[in-house]
Amino acid sequence: MSDQLIDKTDKSKKALKRKIEQLGEEVGYLQRKCRELGIPVLIVVEGWSAAGKGSMINKIIQPLDPRGFKVTCISSPSMDEQFRPFLWRFWRRTPSAEKMAIFDRSWYRNLLDEVVDGNLKEQDLEKAYTDIRSFERQLRDSGTVIFKFFLDISKKEQSQRLQTLRENPNTSWRVDDGVLARHYKYDEYKAASKEMFKETDVVDGAHWQEIDTTKFLPATVKTLQILVDLLRNKVDKRKGGLKFNRNIPAKLPTRKTAPSLGKVDTSLSLGKDEYRKKLVTRQKRIHELHNELYRLRIPMVIVYEGWDAAGKGGNIRRLTEEMDPRGYEVIPISAPNDVEKVHHYLWRFWTEFPKAGHLTIFDRSWYGRVLVERVEGFCGENDWKQAYREINEMEENFHNYGTALVKFWVHIDKDEQLKRFEARKENPAKLWKLHEEDWRNREKWDLYEEAAEEMFLRTHTPFAPWTIIEGNCKRYARIKSMDVVIEAIEKKIEEKA
Repeated sequence: MSDQLIDKTDKSKKALKRKIEQLGEEVGYLQRKCRELGIPVLIVVEGWSAAGKGSMINKIIQPLDPRGFKVTCISSPSMDEQFRPFLWRFWRRTPSAEKMAIFDRSWYRNLLDEVVDGNLKEQDLEKAYTDIRSFERQLRDSGTVIFKFFLDISKKEQSQRLQTLRENPNTSWRVDDGVLARHYKYDEYKAASKEMFKETDVVDGAHWQEIDTTKFLPATVKTLQILVDLLRNKVDKRKGGLKFNRNIPAKLPTRKTAPSLGKVDTSLSLGKDEYRKKLVTRQKRIHELHNELYRLRIPMVIVYEGWDAAGKGGNIRRLTEEMDPRGYEVIPISAPNDVEKVHHYLWRFWTEFPKAGHLTIFDRSWYGRVLVERVEGFCGENDWKQAYREINEMEENFHNYGTALVKFWVHIDKDEQLKRFEARKENPAKLWKLHEEDWRNREKWDLYEEAAEEMFLRTHTPFAPWTIIEGNCKRYARIKSMDVVIEAIEKKIEEKA
């Protein structure tokens, strides 16, 4: 190489490095603005082994405030993660409005492995892509900015880089059998990646950026420029008063077979003697089935919604009385705390999803979005309208994983509620259950009833149907709920067999 060409190359490298430094400063500024404005940022870095993912992530994070990001390296799922739905471990790591999330590989890595190895049926692959599209859209709709980078090199370039790594004692450990196996199947992975781009590319929201990293400096400039352009756009829009676009379906889901509170017979009752007999037999059967859930590794989720003082707590106590306490958990849901508020509203529910073979009971749930948040104005109309689809998608995701899912609305009439409020007021042992908020909610009975009716209409699905429990007679309500749970477990066991 001539001295003149070397000098020209050196100048080009210096120019690129200056550009990288300039872009890095702007990325750092935009990170601070995103945090100030409450904009979550998710960066996915996928690509070939030895394509420079670690180096590229390093270039991205160097100018950032280290308190404002977290890098997650994704490998094969742990034993605990294998006992949860595919997206569980990624939902747990989604960004808050205060901290960027950067993924070194992501939900796409294991999916590509499964496709290339032929371990996924076509219908299962389509379900996985559907779940991923829903996952990313839900994050975007809540204001998250998503970047998806795929670092690309040729098969020949990869071979040379892997050889260099293997010859160096300090880096040879990075070229394990799995890396070599993927290299030998380069063409298959290339084809699977193209299909992945086609299935999950969203130009205006989660667009795949293919970055050729054969020459690392130009690749770094391109990557940082993409970050700067989109983040600047989002920051400018937020500063201009535009929060984010809501992706509300043109037609909200409607279920013709949905139950209705207007059709409920609250006079249904059960005598004490018959109740005692049935309670013993039901609890014994539930004890047996709870063990079967664990043996067959079937997860179960039970949701309790309903009026204040409807008897949800007493219902849950009888349901769990003969269960092994190591195999279930009751999660009482109240207003989100400060950590939960800066995440997607479904984040706190995904994190509580039970391990396969275990059972989680939610005493109130994600349906607060379309009930209390709707009625009290804690979220906008577009928010709760959008939630119907998001909730259906989440529950379908649970169902696709093999979860037994039961949803109860414990119903009492207005007179019965007043009677129970008055009884609590007169009983020192139960006075703690009665709050000013209960009385305020009672004043908005009609609004809550309207919200509940639409909730049934939009979210009563074949995979997650609603059951209304007639609750004026607590004994009747407890036995009916146990019967529904027994039937749901038996059905899931039969499917598993």
